[in-house]
Amino acid sequence: MPSFKTFYSEDPPEGYSSNLGVDYVILYKVPENGSEKAEAEASYVQLIKQLTSIGLATEVRPGEPGTLLIFVKVASGQLFSDQVYRARLADWLHGVRATAPSQELSEAFRQERVTPAERLRLVHRMLVKPRNEGGAGITPGTGTWRTIYLLEAADLDEIRDELGEGVAYYFEFIQTYFVFLIFPAALGLGAWLLLGQFSWIYAAACSVWSVVFFEYWKQKEVDLAVRWGTRGVSKIQLDRSQFIFDREDVDPVTGEPVKVYSPFKRLGTQLLQIPFALACVVVLGGLIVTCNSLEIFINEVYDGPFKQYLGLLPTILLSGLTPTFSVILTAIATKLTNMENYQTETAHQAALIQKEFVLNFMTSYMAAFFTSFVYTPFGHVIAPFLTFWHNVASTMTMGNFQIKAHEFTVNPRRISDQMFFFTVTAQIISLATEVIVPYIKRKVFKTVKEYKYEKDAIQQQAAGEDDKFIARVQAEAELEVYDVNVDYREMVIQYGYLSLFSVAWPLAACCFLVNNWIELRSDALKITVGSRRPIPWRTDSIGPWVNALGFLSWLGSITSAAIVYLCSNSTSATGTAMPDMAENATSATTPSLHGLGETGEPTIRVSTVEHSSDFTAWGLLLMILLAEHLYLAMQILVRYVMSKLDSPGLQKERKERFQMKKRMLLSTATTLEASSGFSTAEDLSSAQPSLANATGGTSLKNGVPGIEESERIIRNELDKDIGRAERRGQKIPEEVFWHKHQTMAETIEAGRSLIMDMKSGATAEDTKKEL
Repeated sequence: MPSFKTFYSEDPPEGYSSNLGVDYVILYKVPENGSEKAEAEASYVQLIKQLTSIGLATEVRPGEPGTLLIFVKVASGQLFSDQVYRARLADWLHGVRATAPSQELSEAFRQERVTPAERLRLVHRMLVKPRNEGGAGITPGTGTWRTIYLLEAADLDEIRDELGEGVAYYFEFIQTYFVFLIFPAALGLGAWLLLGQFSWIYAAACSVWSVVFFEYWKQKEVDLAVRWGTRGVSKIQLDRSQFIFDREDVDPVTGEPVKVYSPFKRLGTQLLQIPFALACVVVLGGLIVTCNSLEIFINEVYDGPFKQYLGLLPTILLSGLTPTFSVILTAIATKLTNMENYQTETAHQAALIQKEFVLNFMTSYMAAFFTSFVYTPFGHVIAPFLTFWHNVASTMTMGNFQIKAHEFTVNPRRISDQMFFFTVTAQIISLATEVIVPYIKRKVFKTVKEYKYEKDAIQQQAAGEDDKFIARVQAEAELEVYDVNVDYREMVIQYGYLSLFSVAWPLAACCFLVNNWIELRSDALKITVGSRRPIPWRTDSIGPWVNALGFLSWLGSITSAAIVYLCSNSTSATGTAMPDMAENATSATTPSLHGLGETGEPTIRVSTVEHSSDFTAWGLLLMILLAEHLYLAMQILVRYVMSKLDSPGLQKERKERFQMKKRMLLSTATTLEASSGFSTAEDLSSAQPSLANATGGTSLKNGVPGIEESERIIRNELDKDIGRAERRGQKIPEEVFWHKHQTMAETIEAGRSLIMDMKSGATAEDTKKEL
């Protein structure tokens, strides 16, 4: 895949040549309310002091009206080296790394360089980690820091090194999925040309493909985690600031204090997911079935006035009510997840995604399930719904004229038409809403804002590198926050359509193959130019989405077999009444006049779908059980074959563990030889670095100095920059930028001045001139 740099020309846009050494930008919003401004001023002073106390240099500049931009970087190379060493040592102790980091930091960094993603992750950790653990304790958007929002630095290079493993996993997943789609696409094209819909051969082959893809990706996840050094990283996640623990206990393994929340309390809250899932089925399922029956009545039965306009009514209802109900149910899901009180952000997000997947499952697949399992095989079942809508139509006309009605005939192409919408039309709409619409919206809003605040005149006066960089930061502050789970959701839902319903329209895989070729590039473009840079979180998998893939693969084997059994023998409709309609034989077998029966009551005539062989409930159940057991047998076989295959990641893990044991053995042998005898366990253990003292050359608590020591270190580092500039005889933009304010007190006073100017209504241009 091409580098992210290829999205820019050889000469980067103006203002994108340098980050001026900035690690993070904190967007500080100043409230318009006078009483809240005083509180915001005090919070600003506290913020600068806490950032300085952990060794971070700060600079403040005016942002958009009502905002301050606080630029942050780690000034001391020694302090950052300590943070890197501590993080890597913690990884080794928790089994994430196979080897311990060398105490010779220069040698360690030469063997394994610090990537931009690792640097940003560690600086972010310093910002949000609690103060008693050596961090600044800043939680953007909540509590004392509700006026603070983080804005990441820009300039992307490589996916993993620049954006972290979380985003890299997504691109690896979509590329793997894209390659695997070639097989069902070729198979689907052949089935469409030679076998037609509802083919047993295609259903079996698609089920085997889903098993192979799912099992291959599970092993691929492990391989990537080992190769990227993140296997088991979920064990060392930071606690959520909202986590409420019952008590503190001592970990029996490490001896460290750990926060404990009763699992039985969480289980009791998790049981509320059962009524939540039932509510989703009743609300969303009922809405979709109702609108689908209305759509069938209008398009296939109704022959009254305004038919061409009434045909849009079901779509309008679904478009208006589905998002409304989804928002309400999503709010309930969020509330339930908060009540479950997860300790880490990863566990919290996983629980929320699982609940949202239930909503996505209902809204995405319910219509296709209705058509496949009710409409096509059992068309007569919906006759009461059609009669109900006929009564509604008659009531609304107040009997002024009779409602004409066609004979209802099951349309075997309905599921194909739906799959065409899901695989082609919906994908085009999704692409437009993800890339095109946000681009147009940014352009329009930018034009309006420039006109409103007369930014053009100010930007024309700003010729320095400093002003260009601030203008760039202000532009990035207005971009949307990128959430990789949104893209995962889109791909998993797409995979579900392929696994569950592609047997009804085999060309689905071909459409998805083309779509994902475009999606791979549009997502890269969306991250590079349309979103704020995501925080480079580490992860060792795609999280709960892998469980969703497994569930859809298993359900797809059952669903495909059931659809083929129920629908494969469908032929053209005839005009005889269904046996289940025997009670209404008089009105159903006699053509109704304008939709009215002999008694004057509205009736709907139902045509049947012939089957070359009658299907029974036990036959359907037998087919489902057979398909499921074949799926499980194939899964066992594929897992066995996969376990025999080696991978570069697993080879790397075995090699590192072997080399570590070899070094320990050589070290022990050298010690024994030097002492001319066997060393005691205490002698051997004393040769190993302890976690308490392994700070890479510093004995400071938590690896960070206090506020006075921090300010001294920061000033020394910045003075070194000035000394280098004087020897060169020229200052670079980065050195000019970070020497705007010489001390923490000057930075605080500058921020206060900006806040006071906002109170007095000074313009942004005047403020910039003063600073």
